[in-house]
Amino acid sequence: MNNKGFNWFFPIAIAVILFLFLQPMMSNTEGQKIDEEQFYQLVQEGKVQEVMVYKDTDKADVYLTKEAKTATVQKTENDSMPFNAFQFTPSADYSLTFGDLKYFQERYNEIKKANPNIKTKMEFGLGKNPISELLFSVLIWVAVLGLFYFFLFRRMSAGGGGPGGQIFSIGKSRAKLFDEKEKVNVTFKDVAGLEGAKEEVQEVVDFLKNSEKYTKLGGKIPKGVLLVGPPGTGKTLLAKAVAGEAKVPFFSLSGSDFVEMFVGVGASRVRDLFAQAKAKSPAIIFIDEIDAIGRARGRGNFTGGNDERENTLNQLLTEMDGFGTDTNVIVMAATNRADILDKALMRAGRFDRSIYVDLPELHERRQIFDVHLSKIKLDPSVDRDFLSKQTPGFSGADIANVCNEAALIAARNNHEAVTKQDFLDAVDRIIGGLEKKNKAIKPSEKRRVAYHEAGHAAISWLVEHAAPLLKVTIVPRGRSLGAAWYLPEERSLTTTEQMSDELCATLGGRAAEQTVFGNISTGALSDLERVTKQAQAMVTVYGLNDKVGNISYYDSSGQSEYNFGKPYSEETAKTIDQEISKIIETQYQRALNILAENRPKLDALAAKLLEKEVIFREDLEEIFGKRAWDPELTENPVNESLKEEDPDVVIGPENGNQL
Repeated sequence: MNNKGFNWFFPIAIAVILFLFLQPMMSNTEGQKIDEEQFYQLVQEGKVQEVMVYKDTDKADVYLTKEAKTATVQKTENDSMPFNAFQFTPSADYSLTFGDLKYFQERYNEIKKANPNIKTKMEFGLGKNPISELLFSVLIWVAVLGLFYFFLFRRMSAGGGGPGGQIFSIGKSRAKLFDEKEKVNVTFKDVAGLEGAKEEVQEVVDFLKNSEKYTKLGGKIPKGVLLVGPPGTGKTLLAKAVAGEAKVPFFSLSGSDFVEMFVGVGASRVRDLFAQAKAKSPAIIFIDEIDAIGRARGRGNFTGGNDERENTLNQLLTEMDGFGTDTNVIVMAATNRADILDKALMRAGRFDRSIYVDLPELHERRQIFDVHLSKIKLDPSVDRDFLSKQTPGFSGADIANVCNEAALIAARNNHEAVTKQDFLDAVDRIIGGLEKKNKAIKPSEKRRVAYHEAGHAAISWLVEHAAPLLKVTIVPRGRSLGAAWYLPEERSLTTTEQMSDELCATLGGRAAEQTVFGNISTGALSDLERVTKQAQAMVTVYGLNDKVGNISYYDSSGQSEYNFGKPYSEETAKTIDQEISKIIETQYQRALNILAENRPKLDALAAKLLEKEVIFREDLEEIFGKRAWDPELTENPVNESLKEEDPDVVIGPENGNQL
């Protein structure tokens, strides 16, 4: 059977076979009726091959010779008579009804004696029974209808696919079961990093394997484990590892599998899912993207009607911790929108543990690279520590994409192994986009782009808290005409001074255009978008503005998205707008002053950028000198390795400034 839809091959094949082989039996084999005189005339003309006389009846079938039958067929075709293409057994050409059998036989013998050349044969057989023919036809149709019922209605009632396959099984769970018959090959060894999260879920797996170790001390199995984190950090991979390690039935499905247009279907599927899990207890249920059904109740329901999603959530709450739910069924769920989940779903007793799966740190990125590089043929020049340093802010999925893209680039370039250059090209391709080698840019526009990127590089070099520069390029890539790449410090806290310096460096591109050309262009769109959001966060979220004060209007619960009004007055809104504009304009003026003081160095940097199209940190050291507050960067091994690379390679995180 085809699990994706109803398989029509077998019923159609059986129907065709029955039609081909049984149609001659069910069809009328009697020929055209003639009388005795016409029969005798045919015999005298030598056109009769055989005559079959049926005993205990007054009927006989007449079969013509080959020559006579040919003439008859031609006449039939000329008369546009229908012809049976599926007739496998020869049928009688004529049928007749005689009077007395003795007289009929004597007359036939006299004709043969009168003409010895006549080769007609007379045979005797049993007559046809109408009752038996009727019974046989009824049995044939019963068999056909039985096959039709088996392949159609039984398949529909069993939950098969297709347009009608869900009519009788729409309330059944769509969870995929992994047990001893269908094992998952992913284990905790395949999950790099995520040490804290792995410890939590490993304890759940250990409880299922060795429950007496915990129950003898009075411990109880946790009812639910919620995995929360940004996309691509490995939440679903961690669940797969649990399925591979637990050695218990594992039900996997998505939150959208409960959603249906029919009323009551979601709740019915929840009941069926937990009924199956309880029957195979101890078991684990994994619901990916649980926010599809776990959103807080009462949000956006202004119609006053019955909300199908809320009914599904109510049933889930009841099954997880309701009246009489004392079974060893653990619910695991994953989401990146924990702020919008219902509070009743998050309470202890339902999801007892909430595990935050964050973006990997430096050592965790090294472990993730080890996992993905184990399947790739590497060149000895590849340094895994170097790769992990060049991918700050990358998730596990991003790192997997980098490794795969590097292998594809190596194959495209006919390399025997994947080199360091292939990995740098892969990072370049993923972050910056496809390089546009043949894009035509006017000399005046190219000069403006060069000064714009030189402004970013100069400000980031001359202010203390800006991220260290790695590379500046004016090679078009993706939607950008140029980019400046930095290696930001991985820190947990950010001060006001650090954010101000970052704003100043981001505005350095537009400030350079104003300083050199006396006007500005639309090339600073992404810069302005980022500084506006950062200034808004400083004023309204982090409380870093003196005039607005230590107030944060950020709502971590997510309830504010359904509020009709703002959490502050119109006067406060005006103050917020003024302070945001003040912060941005202050840093813009600061960037203008810095570039005006260092105008000769800015011109030298832009000229070198126009000449080489790509410059590195060493070029800035040659023009501006070393940074006094970052003496350790002068011997950064990253820069030594960059000297060996192709200058068109983009290296750095996702927050490069784009023109």
